[in-house]
Amino acid sequence: MKYFPISLDINKRVGVVIGGGKVAARKVAALLAGGAMIRVISPELGGELRALAQTGRIEWLPRQYRQGDLAGAFLVIAATDDEQVQAEVFREADQNNQLINVADVPQRCNFILPAVVRRNALTIAVSTAGNSPALAGKLRREIEGLIGPEYGVLAEIMGLLRPEVLRQGRGPAENKKVFAALLDEHFPDWIRRGDWRKIEAHLSAILGNNISPDCLNTLKKVLNCG
Repeated sequence: MKYFPISLDINKRVGVVIGGGKVAARKVAALLAGGAMIRVISPELGGELRALAQTGRIEWLPRQYRQGDLAGAFLVIAATDDEQVQAEVFREADQNNQLINVADVPQRCNFILPAVVRRNALTIAVSTAGNSPALAGKLRREIEGLIGPEYGVLAEIMGLLRPEVLRQGRGPAENKKVFAALLDEHFPDWIRRGDWRKIEAHLSAILGNNISPDCLNTLKKVLNCG
């Protein structure tokens, strides 16, 4: 099966997780990182999920799944080994046209969760279309070694510079060239070394004096240079 890669905004959207064990805990952690509002349905919870429930980070329904429990959910994850529950959850979610993932059962999923490397605003996802989670995990670990935290900072810097470039009134083709020029191959190394002098000189060479003082001050704070 082929999957369409997409990044979803799940902030303040309801996610329902069926199950209370270690797999459910991993799924809940990922959803919370995206800002989702989580409802967990399970007679028992493991330590991690119990702590989240006690602090109000998640809602816990301490019972078995029932038909109708998925009402209002944006997405659903079934993290249970009970095949009957898996089938019932999938059926309800499919009827509701909801996003549904049954852990480790690709045929009962309309979306799958890739292996992910996160560096601030930068997200790198690796998927094998469910063929080999082990391979996806291996590649994720290799990427983690290649893409350090400086790339997350670089993504944040480019986000700050983007409106500065766009407000200068160039056309799309020219803007594309400017953004490409800003991404000097040495930029990650400058960030690692905290070399504000090199960064400032590079930005000046590309953008001249068209960067606002507020933007420059924010850049320094992001880089811990001022």
